[in-house]
This record gives sequence, structure tokens and C-alpha cells, in this order.
Amino acid sequence: MRNGSMLLAAGLLAAYLLPAVPSAAQLALPVDPAAQGDVAQRRAAEQIAVPPVDLPAIAPVVLDGEAPARAEARANVDPGKKPGDTPAPPPSEFETYVSTLAGQPLRRFGSELLVPSARDFTAPPTTAIPPDYRINPGDELLLGITGSVQASGLRLVVDSEGRIFVPRVGAIAVGGVRYGDLHGVIERQVSRQYRGFSLEVAIGRQHGVTVYVTGFAARPGSYTASSLSTLVNAVLAAGGPAAGGSFRSIQLRRGGKLVSDFDLYDLLLKGDKRGDAVLQNGDVIYIAPAGEEVAVIGSVNRQAIFELAPDETLTDAILYAGGVNTVADNSRLMVLNGMSGGDAGWREVSASDAGTTKARRGDVVRVLSHVGIARPLRQQPVLVTLSGEVARPGRYYVQPGTRMADVVAEAGGLTAEAFPYAGVITRESVKHQQRLSYDRAIDDVELLLAAQPVTSVNRAQLAQPGNIALINSIVDQLRRREPDGRLVFDLPVDAAALPGDLILENNDVVHIPARPVTVGVFGAVPSPASFAWRDGALVGDFVKTAGGVQKIGDKSEIFVVRANGTVLAGGKRALRAPALPGDLVYVPIDADRGEFWARLRDITGTLFSGLVGAASIAAISK
Repeated sequence: MRNGSMLLAAGLLAAYLLPAVPSAAQLALPVDPAAQGDVAQRRAAEQIAVPPVDLPAIAPVVLDGEAPARAEARANVDPGKKPGDTPAPPPSEFETYVSTLAGQPLRRFGSELLVPSARDFTAPPTTAIPPDYRINPGDELLLGITGSVQASGLRLVVDSEGRIFVPRVGAIAVGGVRYGDLHGVIERQVSRQYRGFSLEVAIGRQHGVTVYVTGFAARPGSYTASSLSTLVNAVLAAGGPAAGGSFRSIQLRRGGKLVSDFDLYDLLLKGDKRGDAVLQNGDVIYIAPAGEEVAVIGSVNRQAIFELAPDETLTDAILYAGGVNTVADNSRLMVLNGMSGGDAGWREVSASDAGTTKARRGDVVRVLSHVGIARPLRQQPVLVTLSGEVARPGRYYVQPGTRMADVVAEAGGLTAEAFPYAGVITRESVKHQQRLSYDRAIDDVELLLAAQPVTSVNRAQLAQPGNIALINSIVDQLRRREPDGRLVFDLPVDAAALPGDLILENNDVVHIPARPVTVGVFGAVPSPASFAWRDGALVGDFVKTAGGVQKIGDKSEIFVVRANGTVLAGGKRALRAPALPGDLVYVPIDADRGEFWARLRDITGTLFSGLVGAASIAAISK
């Protein structure tokens, strides 16, 4: 009776204790114990379940050293919001000096790539754990077991002695074990108790490590980082090297010994991270002061200020800049060192000497460009476009120095209908020069017209707002005109060929029209039109055919634009000239209707050709 009472009490105690253990944290047999008979019941009653150990929650490790509350708050920031409210540091004296020489802002190489405000360099929590990772105290392991014994969602934290405690299995030493070997270590221990099971092991959370970033860092101090973080992660979390810090020498010290002296240029220029060691608790990172700096500007692939290692040459500086670009003059360099008292000013260094010339502190290296340099005609590639009355119109590549006659002959010569007198030859270099001259003339016109209300005796009348607006309108119309770059040749009207000795330039365009059969008369005439050309007829005959000059017309300013681009002016003298095929006769409106218009006519007649000046006044007067 007494023994029965003791067994009953033990059973009640077991029934009371067992529910206290969460089912997910027990290793339970898949067969119901009630179906195993009285013996199984007694054995089950004698077993004592191991209660779970309450472990404190481990806050996520934030590389930038924020407290857990701040890190959680940052995680809730709008994802569309860009990081980087921290303003960029002001340029140094050398950066300002070089930026003035280059004509654009120039910073130290790496300064825009490595600031944490530009992008997040923190090792993300989802980073794949490498097989060589060593298990450390504080790491949380996730275990799952299926088969003859089952367990799911086991979260076990490695204690300070490097052990985890698996219910019904016992303590397992995992501290210092490679992650790649962890599965086998735990599986061997569980197999001592059970057979026919499958084990899954993962790391749920890693412990944090505290490192110290010192020296010339933008934000030196202690930082808590993930145990997978590397030297580069910690340096970037500290804002990278400061203005006086080195990108070439970042030292990692552990226990007073140098573990790695990392060169960030290896990472940025070569993608080489071999010196980027994984951090351990208590590591010290020291950023050394910056070494000698030189600037590379001009025709290179990356203009910047570079930090050179001892004994590096000008060629090394060019290589750091990505080498010369496609249009660079790679035969020489220009070097300026304003800090040396002896050889002030730019000096030329040949490409061969650059490989042996040691770069000096404060050097500014400029690579010259071939673009924008006018070369002799016989060194220019030549592409010529022929159109109109030629046997084979098209584009022709010819040797530099080729004559017009040679290109026309290559195109099969002119057709029987060709009218060389009216040939149009346009050239880019001429167009550019015309544009410069025209702009300068427009500026003079604007100044003279603006001064007219001040210098005239009728200044009160001319200073009216309407006249000022008219001046601006005139100048705007003149500025909208575009030079065409046409070369004008005074060929005979019966010429059978183009100027044969003309040396062609690249992108020349040659158009040979067919012989025109009309003469156009426009302007202040009753019937402006194009009339059939008659051999022996005068310009005045065609003006009479158009109805003569109207009362508002100005006979003294009549001009004729010939088909070859020349202008025949002189009023009555032009009327007595023989008419040629393709002539354009223009009768302008009389501009002597007021002092302002007369003055405007005189100004434009002085600064422009008869065509531009008279046509402008005629168009505006209408």
C-alpha cells in the first residue's frame, strides 16, 4: 500500500512537470506512450524533463553603432527615402587649387565612393555564412530534427564556455567549430541517443564584435559590428578616411600585432579584397595619415586627386586615373608644381620619361587632347559629298590635299545640264568663321541701335518704349540668321567646270544645280514672280515685266543676288546690268521715312553685306 502511494505521487509529479516544457523544445518519440503498456508508463513517470533556460533577447547588431531603439526606428524609415543627409566635407586647399586649374570640381579619389551616406556598406543580416566561419559564444543556433525523434524550432544560444544544451541529449561543445563542420558535430552527439533521424542546423543570429577605429578617420570611435563584418565595413561605418587620412594604409591590429595593412586602392581599382580581414572582438583599426598627393586632369578616363605610395612615378598616377582616353595625346604630359620655388610653371615630360620620373607632392599632371586642334590640310581625313549634276553623286573618301577636279573626275564628271556658275560649295571651317564675324557684327549693331535714342536730336521721340521694343525685335531677328558657310567664286557665267585647283577639306559639300531658266523679281513691285530668262535682257526689263517699282519702293537700293552667291547693288546701275539665269532681283521699301530707319539702314549697311542689311530692313519695314 505504501509503495503504491509513492508510485502515484511520482506519476502526479511527472504529470505536473512535463507540461512546463514547451513541446517545441522537447525531443518526443513519435509513438504515443499510452500504447506502450505499464512498463513504458512507469519509465515515463520516472523521467524528469529539463526545463528551458530563459535567455535574454539579443538586440540586432548595427554597424554604425546605433542603439537598438534607434536601429529599430531607422528600419521603419520610408524605403523610398534616400540615406545621406550628412553634408559632404568642404574641399581641402589642394582640392580647391586643383579645381581652379581644371575648371571643374575635383576631389580625392574614393571620397565619393566610400562615404556611408552614398550607400550602405553594412554586412546585411541575410549574408550567407561562409563554411570557415567559427562558432562563437553568443551565436544562436537553429536545430530541426525529423524521423524517429522529432524537434522543430529549437533556438539554442552558445554559452560563454562555447556549449549548447540540447534537451534529452545534453551539452554539446560547439565553440570554435567551423560552420561547415557544425552539422557533423551535433549529429554525432544526437546519434548516441537516437537512430534514424535527419538533422538540420543553421545559424539564426550571430554575436556582435566591438572594434575600435582610430587615427585619421572621419568619425573615430568604438563600433559594434556583425561577426561577419570586415575591416572595410568598419572603416566605412566610421565615414572612411578623413581629409588628412590615407586611403593607402589602413592597419588592423589584434592583440598588439599587425594583422593586415590594407590598401583601399586595391579594392577600388582592382576589386582585390585579399587584405580585407574578418573582424574579431577587440580589434583596433588605425587609419594612417595621407601620403603624397598628386592631381591628374585633362584627357584621362578619371580626373581626380590621387595618393601615391613612395617612389611611384608619373606613369603610376596616370594608371590610377584609368589611363589616357581615346582622344589624348599620349606622347607627352604637362606637369605643374606650384609648391616648388625653383621651376615654376608647366613643364613638358615625354611618355618615356614619365615612367622614370618620380611624382612629387603637389604635382598637377595634365594630359593634352588632340580634339580642337586645327591640323594642316594634308593631315586631315577628307569626306566630300557631291550632289546634283554629276554622273555618280555620293560621298567620297579622298586623301588629304585632294583637288576639286580630282573628286569630280572620280564621280564621273559633270552632266550636260550642269551649271557650274551656280555651284554651291559649303565648308564647316568657313561657317564657323562666318558665325564668329556675324555674332561680333550683331553685338555692334545692338550697341549702336541702343545708343541711337541718346545720340539723336530727336532723343525724346526715339526713347519711346515702342522704339526700344522694336530695337530688341530687330536684334533678335538678326541673331536668328545662320551663316551657311558657302564659298563664293566669281566664275564666268559660261564656265564649264568648278574651280579645279581648290583643295577640299573634310565634310565639304558640293552641289552643282542644273541651268536655271528664270529670273525672279520680288519686293516693292506690283506682280512679284519668276520670269523666263531671255538672252540679252537687262535687269530693268524684268522689273518692268513685274509692273515696275511701286511708290513705296526705293530705286536707289535695288540689288541683285546672282546664282553664284555674289550681290550686285547700286540701284539704277543694277537695273542696267545684263540679267543672268537664276538672278534674284529685290526692290526694297524706301527706308528714308524717318531718322531712325535711315540710321538703322546706315548701320547695317556698314556692318553687313548688301544682302543681309537690305534684306533685313526690307523684311522689318514690312
